[in-house]
Amino acid sequence: MKLLIHGRNLDVTPAIHDYTEEKLTRAIGNFNGLVKEADVHLSVARNPRVPQQTAEVTVFANGTVIRAQERSENLYASIDLVADKLTRQLRRFKDRLQEQHQGPVHRSARDEEAGAATLPPPGASLTDGKEAELPSPGVRRKYFAMPAMSLDDALHQLELIDHDFYLFRDADSGELQVVYHRNHGGFGVIQARES
Repeated sequence: MKLLIHGRNLDVTPAIHDYTEEKLTRAIGNFNGLVKEADVHLSVARNPRVPQQTAEVTVFANGTVIRAQERSENLYASIDLVADKLTRQLRRFKDRLQEQHQGPVHRSARDEEAGAATLPPPGASLTDGKEAELPSPGVRRKYFAMPAMSLDDALHQLELIDHDFYLFRDADSGELQVVYHRNHGGFGVIQARES
């Protein structure tokens, strides 16, 4: 597995690097062959009054992006927390794959099922037919392949990427829809209405 570790507002010392590598290798080790690459961003808040240290991990598992992020007052604690969270997400992802191939797998918490955005197939390019241009300041653009999926699959993906919302193409209508976490629990779906 390829492991990239980056530091933001901190130097990644050999001790931090080794600790991160050990924890993530142990967390991902149970999923041999599933994870090909992991990208780790460790950061410290710039404001000294806010003792916030963040560990963010993005893994690429069989074309699926799985992301976990944790914050605490201690960088090593953040690394421990994100490794545990990543293990849970990878376990859910692996269970989901087994369920698709072998039928239902016993789950103690069915509503904790999660999923992620898929990457384009190898050799395909997201930039075909597009010209390079600089984005406007403050705007970050991301491009993803959007295969059609059901609402259940979109909810699964939302949980795996650990964001507040997920944009997907509905399998029935072929239209883009957004599924999101509601403030008071549950999920919501935003879809365009014909005028």
